[in-house]
Amino acid sequence: MTASHGTAPSPFKQPRAVWAVAFACVVSFMGIGLVDPILPALAGSLHATPSQVSLLFTSYLVVTAVAMLVVGWVSSRIGAKRTLIVGLILIVAFAALAGTSNTIGGIVGFRAGWGLGNALFIATSLAVIVASASGGFAGAIILYETALGLGIAVGPLLGGELGSISWRGPFFGVAVLMFIALVATVAFVPNLPKPEHKTSLAAPLKALRHRGLLTMGIMALLYNWGFFTMLGYAPYPMELNAHKLGLVFTGWGLLVAAFSVFFAPRLQARFGTAPVLYVNLFCLGIVMAVIAIGVNTPAAVIVAVIVSGAFIGINNTLTTQAVMLVSPVERPVASSAYGFVRFIGGGLAPFAAGKLADATNLSVPFYLGGVAFILAIVVLASGHKLVAAAEQGMVEGETVRPSLHPVGDTPTAAYRPVIVAVGATDDAAEIVDAAAMIARDAGRPLEVVHVLETAVVEELAIDAEDAEQAHAAVLDHLDRLFAQGIAATGQVLTSVGDHAAAGRVLAQHADDVDARTIAVGRSPRGPVAQFADGSFTSALTHAAARTVVLVEPGKSAVPVASLIAASPGTAQQNP
Repeated sequence: MTASHGTAPSPFKQPRAVWAVAFACVVSFMGIGLVDPILPALAGSLHATPSQVSLLFTSYLVVTAVAMLVVGWVSSRIGAKRTLIVGLILIVAFAALAGTSNTIGGIVGFRAGWGLGNALFIATSLAVIVASASGGFAGAIILYETALGLGIAVGPLLGGELGSISWRGPFFGVAVLMFIALVATVAFVPNLPKPEHKTSLAAPLKALRHRGLLTMGIMALLYNWGFFTMLGYAPYPMELNAHKLGLVFTGWGLLVAAFSVFFAPRLQARFGTAPVLYVNLFCLGIVMAVIAIGVNTPAAVIVAVIVSGAFIGINNTLTTQAVMLVSPVERPVASSAYGFVRFIGGGLAPFAAGKLADATNLSVPFYLGGVAFILAIVVLASGHKLVAAAEQGMVEGETVRPSLHPVGDTPTAAYRPVIVAVGATDDAAEIVDAAAMIARDAGRPLEVVHVLETAVVEELAIDAEDAEQAHAAVLDHLDRLFAQGIAATGQVLTSVGDHAAAGRVLAQHADDVDARTIAVGRSPRGPVAQFADGSFTSALTHAAARTVVLVEPGKSAVPVASLIAASPGTAQQNP
């Protein structure tokens, strides 16, 4: 695709439409963390038991789960912008109503409406950012991940500050902030075209017939059971006020964000999806056992909760990655089906934990949460072969491991092409044309490899383009090259999340066809993104037994290896 020595386009230079939705994403991701610091104060003010207060999570998550089944159907019919606006209106209305309520039952009911709005918003926000962003697909993903991390980290802090004034503060705070986002969305986000193919209402449930998706969904259900047990009940044994609880969960949120965005992809690339999840789930089980044993020692609970943020961040990313690896259905459908199952687990856990705590003592729900994490390991092990096969590209249905798909004519024997790798970027044609000059001078044919990217962020997966668009892009390049009298063939290289793996696959292909040179262009991604999920160009350069060069219009080709050697901090910023 692209290498980068020099300045990459900033993902933060965006139109107002993108900033409007990104701001709303930050507030949305504050969500649970915003409410967590006020749980004890809420129970005291409304004379409610912890089990009654836990229904705030149950109503919110169960409605979110059910809504995940229909958001694709709704969005494909009324469009992404309208779906986004409806979701924002529901969040504003029900968050404000929750703030005005004087009964725990009223708040629980209003949280259900809030959950419906959040499902509609989350399911479409990433797609709207990608469609509206300047600087391409990679810049949009970086911006979304930034909003994710900021929301998770800042939510508890803001919740603690507002909650120290009144338990109503976080509810009104969300309503005000989301109202600002709503006005900005209406004013700045343009109408987006509806998808060509409408999603079936039954598609997510039908998708659960596939063993791999169902297995990973059940694993996620058990994981969410343990996670939301901790989130719903850990504030009580800490014995802290809202302000201090906010600080504790801010530390937790910072670890969630950092390990989700930066470290999970690197661990996956080094050890594989399933092995990392096994260790991670076991560590979460240990954390829950520590909380259960130390339930009467606030310091032990505080430390355990903060540390759990690292494991939760890893799990949130890799569980979704595992789902996408084994799902033989379209990614939006897989996301909806997976979201339905996992949020059911998150919704039922606080309710069951509350009943257990009332009947026994506060440590029992945490022990049960720990057992849920261990059972998740057992379920994952039952599907281990599916995940391993998917990572090796040996599953039926959609290809999930990076792989090449020919476009156009089959190359002749003794091919030895110059290969150029490009993506869905504005300068793709210029990069291909510059590489064509190298091929012409060398007397070799050109092979155009178009990289079709899929990004995985939290429970969402989104494609930069669909397979038909990628195929058409290659044909456009081939037609233009044919008109110039340059012999050329084409390939589409699929890439799901792991950019470095795609680079290694292309390197192997280049070796197989005895390519003369591999050409790439300059990257739209920065060093932080490259650190997080791997560099296509770095992996390609290290794995290929031939020269990889950076090509730019009007400039001489430069070997990427020399750029890396000259400036290792900036030379590997590639999707």
